[in-house]
Amino acid sequence: MAASYGAHEVMELNETLSNTINTINNFQLYRSYTKDPQLQSILDNHIHFMTQEYNDLVQAANQSSITEAMPYQMTKNTTPVYGIDNPSQQTPNTSVNQMEDCDIASSILQWHKSSAKHKMSAALEFANPELRGLVQQSSNNCAEQAYEVWQYMNQRGFYQLPTMNDMTTRSVMNNFYGTTHM
Repeated sequence: MAASYGAHEVMELNETLSNTINTINNFQLYRSYTKDPQLQSILDNHIHFMTQEYNDLVQAANQSSITEAMPYQMTKNTTPVYGIDNPSQQTPNTSVNQMEDCDIASSILQWHKSSAKHKMSAALEFANPELRGLVQQSSNNCAEQAYEVWQYMNQRGFYQLPTMNDMTTRSVMNNFYGTTHM
């Protein structure tokens, strides 16, 4: 027997699954241009994980089985490098042959950020709690994958973290105070 879903659920799930297919396809394309073994490994892990997540969503949507959403586990966690060190100017590539690992990592990061936003927005439209949970966890997984790619980029100087002077940072951070009870 087919599941009863609301119109928003069906449309959001359709968009989410289509987005996931496009992401996997693009990541496979990026993989063929990747030179750094660490970035290759990250891409391989992401492609494998997203494919499993896609299959789980398809099965859940067809109610053949609803599995528990698996959280993404990053391969390693690094300490961010703060500050700007001679950033290079950025321009679009004029040929696919100019594609470098920095370009690929940046694209992967943007895909994950966009997917995390889309999936969280989609999860807000689900009435079915199991599907909502799967899509919500999928959004969190995209955020974790984005952070893993960001760490890779940060460690290589591809994504630098500007800082403010200490006085400005303290002034901004000290603008808020906790409350007792309202």
